[in-house]
Amino acid sequence: MITLKNVTLRRSAKVLLNGVNATINPGEKVGLVGRNGAGKSSLFALFNGSLHEDGGDFYIPAQWRMAQVAQNMPETDESATDFVVTGDTRLVELRAQLVQAEAEDDGMAIAHAYTDLADAGDHDAIPRAQALILGLGFKVSELDKPVNSFSGGWRMRLQLARALMCPSDLLLLDEPTNHLDLDALVWLEAWLKRYEGTMIVISHDREFLDAVTNVTMHIDNAQITRYGGNYSKFEDLRAQQLELQQASFAKQQEKIAHLKKFIDRFKAKASKAKQAQSRLKRLEKLSGTEAVRAERPFSFQFPVPGRLPDSMLQLEDIVAGYPADPAAGSGEAAHIVLSDVRFSIEAGERIGLLGPNGAGKSTLVKTLVGELEPFGGERKSHKDLKIGYFAQHTVESLREGASPLDHLLDKAPGVATQVMRDFLGTWNFAGDRAFESVDGFSGGERARLALALIAWDKPNLLLLDEPTNHLDLDMREALADALADFDGALVLVSHDRHLLGMVCDSFWRVADGEVAPFDGDLDDYARWLKTRTAASKKVAKPAVARVDVSPEERRRQAVAQRENEKTARQRVKKIETRTATIDTELVALETQLADPATYNGPTSEMMRLGQRQTELRREKEALETEWLALVELLEA
Repeated sequence: MITLKNVTLRRSAKVLLNGVNATINPGEKVGLVGRNGAGKSSLFALFNGSLHEDGGDFYIPAQWRMAQVAQNMPETDESATDFVVTGDTRLVELRAQLVQAEAEDDGMAIAHAYTDLADAGDHDAIPRAQALILGLGFKVSELDKPVNSFSGGWRMRLQLARALMCPSDLLLLDEPTNHLDLDALVWLEAWLKRYEGTMIVISHDREFLDAVTNVTMHIDNAQITRYGGNYSKFEDLRAQQLELQQASFAKQQEKIAHLKKFIDRFKAKASKAKQAQSRLKRLEKLSGTEAVRAERPFSFQFPVPGRLPDSMLQLEDIVAGYPADPAAGSGEAAHIVLSDVRFSIEAGERIGLLGPNGAGKSTLVKTLVGELEPFGGERKSHKDLKIGYFAQHTVESLREGASPLDHLLDKAPGVATQVMRDFLGTWNFAGDRAFESVDGFSGGERARLALALIAWDKPNLLLLDEPTNHLDLDMREALADALADFDGALVLVSHDRHLLGMVCDSFWRVADGEVAPFDGDLDDYARWLKTRTAASKKVAKPAVARVDVSPEERRRQAVAQRENEKTARQRVKKIETRTATIDTELVALETQLADPATYNGPTSEMMRLGQRQTELRREKEALETEWLALVELLEA
């Protein structure tokens, strides 16, 4: 296990951790959370050995193999497949040993090397690497392309695949979802759920944390507090603590009342049955956590639009895509992405766009904005339409060396400076921060400024393409609240399912060159993705000749089917009984592991509790998989 006993950690003069005690048990999936600058990445640096404790004792098993996503941008002409294969460091080491043994003509060493390579999975290394690459959204045609031919975001996906390729006992993931779309994110979740080692992940995607973690460690005020459960459970428990600890809790009641009003209002507002149920589930997660949400360092809002025309924007029989590259010569054809698009936006609509990577979601948004001229069809907009557009490149387009106030002066040169400073203050650029250069801003601060510049124009239609890529959890929650309160219309592309589920009332699917309403919620979309993937892999089987069955044979089959159903129902009941028993024991174990007194006792007792917890979770996961298969069989 990993243990920290009275550990102090500094970065320059700043104390990040002060006398911290914490334990991570083998096989646990830990979400590491805390505000920006709290010390999450520095703790990772302690784990991987690039930073050492300034006081106390830190222990990690010496025999543990560690995997981590490299943060540098890879520069190599290696193919994508070869680059990911070499992420298996054990395999690379053994191949080098084989080359040396062959060079020395050492028959015994050669035999040992081949045996070791077989044990290390050399025979299927390429298929394993390619499965990772394809799972993260690459196309089959890109498997042999050189790494240098991909853009920065895709190269970082290859770095992630390389880390997953490496056999490990400890996997460290720092913002692994930043460069992923929703499809790749769903695949990554499924992969991490099967990972058998210990995992520690930093992420600002609460749905991702909920899906892949079972322990949450919160860094706050230079201390680490451990919570049994995923991020939503952490919020529940922390809310209870804050209600007990905060002497000034009464001052927050007005804000909490507003949040409760927001939750109640949206419980009654959802328009479609499936989406209404999905929205209610998400809102139920928020109920009772208002104290945590009120504790957030800031909140903001989009101004009320000047006018709200009923019919804002329509696309009629649109053919959308990208014009030919003039540099490619006259033989280059235009790239058609979407055809026969009929899409309209009415006042107050809140639409989420879903679809596989590269299917055309950004193309559709650019066509709605008017950035791309359609090759066919007609784009109609109301004369009072005012669009606020956040693109994936918006953050990078901020002017280097300029301050938030400078950016606002560019938009409104005649407005009084104090008015602008008051506005920037509502977006947490108060005081001297309004005059600071954006050069020193973090990605999250730049994204917040970009959203503030959009809000200044009082748009009545927001078109947001991946607005959360640089935002931490607090900022994402603030954005969700602001969009939920926005009076205008909204079209949103995001891999953050919590944001999509909280602010969107309807979904449209962009796939296979078409745009169509999606009658379902985000869980339905995840199932559609799996079905689509399975269908693409399915190989047609030869037809089987029809054989007539006698009445007696049909009777025997019916009897056998009833017996099978009876056995399956009995097994379902046993699984449900055993699962309930496991849940009870897990609650008791989590209570013991959360008790500080446990850490003062024998280390062997902590190990026993941790191992028992891991055993129960694995048994429960296996039972739930069996239960789901049996229920699907009975329903069929």
